[in-house]
Amino acid sequence: QVQLVESGGGLVQSGGSARLSCTARGPAFILHRLAWYRQVPGKDRELVAEAKRKQAPNVANNLKGRFFVSRDSNKNTIELEMNDRKPEDSGVYYCNSDYTLWGQGIQVTVSA
Repeated sequence: QVQLVESGGGLVQSGGSARLSCTARGPAFILHRLAWYRQVPGKDRELVAEAKRKQAPNVANNLKGRFFVSRDSNKNTIELEMNDRKPEDSGVYYCNSDYTLWGQGIQVTVSA
């Protein structure tokens, strides 16, 4: 059974940096796509960044320049680096694999 394990998050001051990591445990093969989504209060869940195997990673247009995503194509891990954090970045961040499996989510709070 595949399980997505998320780590990082917590409370960060505005303007600071933080890193989220997600590891898929269980699969005997390399997953095609890993991604980060987030859900902020009052809004739908949105894509933050994705990394498909052997393709350049992609960050949502509104987050480019502040957020960066990385993935080792030979591993089922994805990392999200968040810089110059803003209070509106606060929310629950979810790891996703191949559009179907979700992590339990991790709270990120950016204080003003």
